[in-house]
Amino acid sequence: MTGATLAPPMGEFDGTAHRLPIRVYYEDTDAGGIVYYANYLKFFERGRTDYLRLMGIDQRAMLEAKGEDYLAFAVRRLTVDYLAPGHLDDTLIVHTVTTDFGAARIEIAQRITCGGQELAKATLTIAALDEEGRPRRLPDLLKHKLPALIAEADQREKN
Repeated sequence: MTGATLAPPMGEFDGTAHRLPIRVYYEDTDAGGIVYYANYLKFFERGRTDYLRLMGIDQRAMLEAKGEDYLAFAVRRLTVDYLAPGHLDDTLIVHTVTTDFGAARIEIAQRITCGGQELAKATLTIAALDEEGRPRRLPDLLKHKLPALIAEADQREKN
């Protein structure tokens, strides 16, 4: 080995939707080899994190920043529908798409599939927060990228 760093996969954009493959490990399951329901929330979080990362949003840098450059995201509202079980060693795909945004919030729709079958779906409201935990405006980088992603998604739905 030459000492090169092996980077974990971050998924990919398929149009406006981000897709992140996730393998189901033993630790993700209950005694029967079925994905424990709370782990879907972790899978959704990984999908959102890599969605932002591929858009050029460095969440770690925003958390380490001071003053006006500080930004944290928190889930304000979450609705999840569990539709079918995932199993040990399945390859799941976490799909993430922005559906709307405001001055200090982002609306996101996510779903998890396996072999084309939908296992779970979620809708979320994510709040942008300052260092004191109060709502703050989204940074320009996001405000410029989100409208294009939403417009492209709306156009794809119409076709």
